[in-house]
Amino acid sequence: MAETSIRAQVLACRDAAQVVAALSTDAKNALLREMADALEADAGAILAANAEDLRAAEAKGTGSAMLDRLKLDPQRLAGIALALREVAALPDPVGRVTRRDVRPNGIAIERMRVPLGVIAMIYEARPNVTADAAALCIKAGNGVVLRGGSEAIRTNVAILGALERALRAHRVPVAAITLIRELSREAMVELLQLNDLIDLAIPRGGEGLIRFVAEHARVPMIKHYKGVCHLYVDASADLDLALDLLLDGKVARPSACNALETLLVHADIAPDFLPRAAAMLRQRGVELRGDPGSCALIDAKSATDDDWDAEFLDLILAVRVVDSLDEAIAHIRRHGSDHTEVIATADEAAAARFVHALRSAVVMVNASSRFSDGGELGLGAEIGISPTRLHAYGPMGAESLTIERFVVRGVGQTRNLRNTLHERETL
Repeated sequence: MAETSIRAQVLACRDAAQVVAALSTDAKNALLREMADALEADAGAILAANAEDLRAAEAKGTGSAMLDRLKLDPQRLAGIALALREVAALPDPVGRVTRRDVRPNGIAIERMRVPLGVIAMIYEARPNVTADAAALCIKAGNGVVLRGGSEAIRTNVAILGALERALRAHRVPVAAITLIRELSREAMVELLQLNDLIDLAIPRGGEGLIRFVAEHARVPMIKHYKGVCHLYVDASADLDLALDLLLDGKVARPSACNALETLLVHADIAPDFLPRAAAMLRQRGVELRGDPGSCALIDAKSATDDDWDAEFLDLILAVRVVDSLDEAIAHIRRHGSDHTEVIATADEAAAARFVHALRSAVVMVNASSRFSDGGELGLGAEIGISPTRLHAYGPMGAESLTIERFVVRGVGQTRNLRNTLHERETL
């Protein structure tokens, strides 16, 4: 693909974004429901394309975590369609007035949400992102440029075909959802440097991808870095509750960014809790890597310094015994990635201290880390989880793809011509 064609595609997306921005709430919601219907109608073709991608990835020796993220089945595809319908059912963020004040001179000042414009979504493996990102951008009145990874190209093209059919049915330019099919690094660099056309870039993938985007982007970006998520089991915790949080957070889907990677246990309950936890985790194939305190209580490999910073994305868990809540907080501050942290406790004061001491995007009190997900938190779907402290922080839904601008309403007030009316009256 020629170098100029990337710019041409983004230009077309920008023009289409203006059409999307002008759609009414009812029109956007009808389009999103049509997109969900189209995905279900094309389920056979999408799953067949995904099977081809999986075979190619397996032949290349792709790791289990990446394969899990890549894989679609009828249930997962149905979940994608459901997510689009949930996005359609959400309130429209566009045009919402979040604040209104009247100044002493009578001018009314409003803060109003408006679309960002064109969003560049750069991601690996996860074909659900193709539909999720498209739906959220449409809901927020934006155009979207999708640049998925080579491992999911067949699946992404099949999903796009369904979405484009819905766009045509509603007379919206198909360029509103643009998939870049040129997968070279050079094409990605060109995309990331179109600062006159792209309003925001959102990379979602491994650390290598994030670093590459950060190094080459000339457009604003929100980094979706790794999820080094912790569970701290406090001295007051209900041990059965803590075990449930641990198993769900580590075992349910270890390849997810909201899966637990490190377990911190208060020394007072470690002799009771850790042997039970270790037995249940080993039954489910989890490898344990512990500090000296935990290795004295359970059979575990000795953890290295790197293990505390690792996003394993696998059935591996780092374990440490701590003497206090403050020690747990200090560990998380040093090794966490500002993604999601969990405390199991019956002490309200300890919970409050944990919540206020950490700056992570999501903090859970007696709830699984797996709820750190846009769909689970009421966003319908998510375009990513942002640990970057910009206009969006945490799981990003449609509202995060808008910005607030000032709208000022007056009846002729001026700032520097205050005597104009008096002067006219004396003439």
